[in-house]
Amino acid sequence: MEDDGYNGYMEPGSKRQKTDDKPDTINPIGYVDWCIKDNARKHRTIKYDLVHDKQSPTPVLRRGQSFKIIVNYTDRDFSREWDRVSLSLKFGNRPSRRKGTLIQLHVVNDNFTQDHDEWDAMIDQETALDKLVIQVRAPSDVPVGLWRLQVRSELSDTREFHESEETESYIIFNPWCKDDTVYMSAEDKLDEYILNDDGKVFAGGSAKYPVADPWAYGQFDDDVLPIAVHILDFARFSSTGRGSAVQVVRAISAGVNHQDDDGILVGNWTDDFSKGVEPWVWTGSVRILEEYRNSGYQPVKYGQCWVFSALTVTICRALGIPCRSVTNYESAHDTNNSLTIDNFFDADGNHIAGGPDGDNKDSIWNFHVWNDVWMTRPDLPPGYGGWQAIDSTPQEESANKMQCGPASLVAIRRGDIGFNYDVPFVFSEVNADVMFWQEDDTSDWGFSRMHMAKSEVGVCVWTKLPEKDDELGDDDNEDITLQYKNKEGTAAERLAIHNAIRGCKLAKQYYECKTSRRKDVGFELQDLEKINIGDPFKVQVVMTNKSSDVRTVTAALTAHSTYYTGILHKKIKKTDEKLTLAPGEQKTVTLNVNYNEYWKQLVPGCLIKMYVICRVSETGQTYTDEDNFSIEKPKLQIQMSENAQAHEPCQATIVFKNPLDVPLTKCRLSVEGAGLLKSMAIAVEGDVAPNGQFEYTVEFNPRVHGRRKLIACFNSLELFNVNGVKSINIKK
Repeated sequence: MEDDGYNGYMEPGSKRQKTDDKPDTINPIGYVDWCIKDNARKHRTIKYDLVHDKQSPTPVLRRGQSFKIIVNYTDRDFSREWDRVSLSLKFGNRPSRRKGTLIQLHVVNDNFTQDHDEWDAMIDQETALDKLVIQVRAPSDVPVGLWRLQVRSELSDTREFHESEETESYIIFNPWCKDDTVYMSAEDKLDEYILNDDGKVFAGGSAKYPVADPWAYGQFDDDVLPIAVHILDFARFSSTGRGSAVQVVRAISAGVNHQDDDGILVGNWTDDFSKGVEPWVWTGSVRILEEYRNSGYQPVKYGQCWVFSALTVTICRALGIPCRSVTNYESAHDTNNSLTIDNFFDADGNHIAGGPDGDNKDSIWNFHVWNDVWMTRPDLPPGYGGWQAIDSTPQEESANKMQCGPASLVAIRRGDIGFNYDVPFVFSEVNADVMFWQEDDTSDWGFSRMHMAKSEVGVCVWTKLPEKDDELGDDDNEDITLQYKNKEGTAAERLAIHNAIRGCKLAKQYYECKTSRRKDVGFELQDLEKINIGDPFKVQVVMTNKSSDVRTVTAALTAHSTYYTGILHKKIKKTDEKLTLAPGEQKTVTLNVNYNEYWKQLVPGCLIKMYVICRVSETGQTYTDEDNFSIEKPKLQIQMSENAQAHEPCQATIVFKNPLDVPLTKCRLSVEGAGLLKSMAIAVEGDVAPNGQFEYTVEFNPRVHGRRKLIACFNSLELFNVNGVKSINIKK
């Protein structure tokens, strides 16, 4: 019978030297058994594919907790009296005792004798005959990543020794350990923030009607943890820093994007995706990470913010850091550190691109997706722990790298912009005021403020609600806006703004500027929430003359297709009107748009931006406003047998009806499911007829039993990002 390297075997009747007297020779080590699955169950790492690999299983352990190894001897039984055993644990390329990356433990006691913040080892009571069972305890602050173990066997009173081969294990964060900085006392939440390997990312719709896409995180796939460690390896920070959750998540926020050190994913916000994959085609993280590994760790093309966020969830959860994807609707991008979003106009009301200096590129994204991670903040005063915002989407440099966070949500909510890391940037994203400026010769700096909108940014911040799963809709959302900001219009919300202003010179200048324009005409843009693709829509602005004099108003209403970043794609339709309003009179200007006018102009996300500019001739009063709404697409229906079994052939049929009166061409299908199948990218033959039905069947063998999810996404030239999800209970 062969020794597979993990299960010891001794032929019956083997001759072993008795150990009553001092042995003649050292006791050679046959092999070291990591008790991989036993430890994995205790450490809550049994879901990792690495643990179950048939060729070379690898231990995955959590710090701050003990684990068991068994030393198997080949020549004789273990002697407590004569045999001496020591363990050497090494981390990184240059292990050092001083840095805590080279640990040497002598195994002599029957109990742990060191404090919990020290490495320790003891002889387990299960020790018998040729097997020495050892319990090893790792402190709760050890560097996370790949550790190497070597066992030395010595004979008492001699210089002889024998060393085992080095073996490897991963040690990761432990949110179940009270001494770990990522400890989360609400253990039920860890089922979502650590153990859930699929979920949702809100990456569509609008602030009035947010829409989520299903995503397969797949953090337990055999490729993920090695890649997570790889991006920490090339982050070029110290091995001791690898024990700090703060430093690790900061490195993750840089390593997920390609801007520094050839990270995982290339961002692309253009219309040209010919050299890679369109961001909306991805349905899960594993396919991206497999491509990254298979290309020799060359960055994968392409991603946008929701893909960066989903990858960050995968990496963080794989490393044991509680993590959630967070979507901020009407998200500000402040490029000049003024804490405001600024729009500049000349004296005639024409927009000044780039502002007075040409370097103001502030924008409001329809939505932006980043992440929250959970940890204490030993680098900050007490009270700033808990959820921390990090952002892997490359936007602005922080300490000469495209990285962002961790920014304490408590600091963001209070406006404490002086605390690390990148609090001012995230504060602006959720809480900036929007200012409209016009040239004014009487102003000290050449501009006066026409209007300040205090509640147009950070309208709602959403994430997936733990312990709830809505496949057909988005009732499993959690509104966490009040974790980021105080309620709009309250004294606490304004106090946070003024607290932040005190720490920003440019913000002081902008907020101290006063408006002097007379405003006696009221304007109201009628908001839309959503429409189904194929339906017409209309844009309306209502004007009311509140003065006792006649007012003449010029109004321009425009509908644009727009990217989710707020950048306009193409003008769909525009109307210009000039109206006369008698005192107290109210009139409405309407822009009607039908299906044939808009659908060919749509870009991924199917967002429409309505923009209105009005000017009152008699007073110079100017009104500008904008609103976004989304066009809703159909959902994929996924049909599967209820009797599917692990490791047995299974099939799923994907169906939907083409809602357009044109054929769908160059059709593609992406299918992904953690534990079910490796991700698939399928080129579908033929077109889908106008108003016809699409149907496709995929076959696979589920690898894991239990409740699993299959996620699919359909794309064509004419209709894109049509997705669906199906849960199925896979039987043993």
